[in-house]
Amino acid sequence: MAESFKRVILKLSGESFSHAGERGIGMEEVTQIARQVKQAADSGCELGVVIGGGNILRGAQFKGTHASIQEATAHYMGMLATVINALALQDALESLECQTRVMTAIHMHGVAEPYIRRRARRHLEKKRIVILAAGTGSPFVTTDTAAAQRAMELEADILLKATRVDGVYSDDPERNPHAVLYSELDYATVRERNLRVMDSTAIAHCMEHNMPILVFNFRKDGNILRAVRGEKVGTLISSKPPGK
Repeated sequence: MAESFKRVILKLSGESFSHAGERGIGMEEVTQIARQVKQAADSGCELGVVIGGGNILRGAQFKGTHASIQEATAHYMGMLATVINALALQDALESLECQTRVMTAIHMHGVAEPYIRRRARRHLEKKRIVILAAGTGSPFVTTDTAAAQRAMELEADILLKATRVDGVYSDDPERNPHAVLYSELDYATVRERNLRVMDSTAIAHCMEHNMPILVFNFRKDGNILRAVRGEKVGTLISSKPPGK
């Protein structure tokens, strides 16, 4: 039987909070995610969740436009969008009687705790689900990179990247029906083939610090629990070449 992970960071995109092809927050989607996160937490895993904000606003969407909003300002707006998603997930989890804390890299004491590494670790040790919002607090940094940094800071066993597809493919499976699903990859192969897993900075951080990444389909009910239990699901990316 596979060995369960003690502590994980789960990266959720903002788009996972909305209906396919739509914007905003769909509480049906948020509730479905919350149920799966609760299952994982109930298994004994210490769970931190990093959330994107693309369902509301992406900072990069203003890049290269003639709008009066500066790109750095737009990135801060995107960080605030992640806080909105974090609060929605917090309420959904607490409706399921989970203990949670929202921690933000941008201080906003009225709605969340400031992110402090030692405090976040204590929350995790007390089996509280820690929802990490506002990225790193700096513009021009993706939430993928923020998730990689939090995974390293909080000494997680693995970084879980939740997606809408079953893992990492050789090509876009929605466009190419012959795309091959990889069960295992190493960091070097991901970079050489420019596979769309996470942004290059996040991959570089994980590679440098030997932080494994599991890319999997969270829309299949129970997959988050399977992932934290170490079961075969999705694509595992690590320093070890496949088959060795």
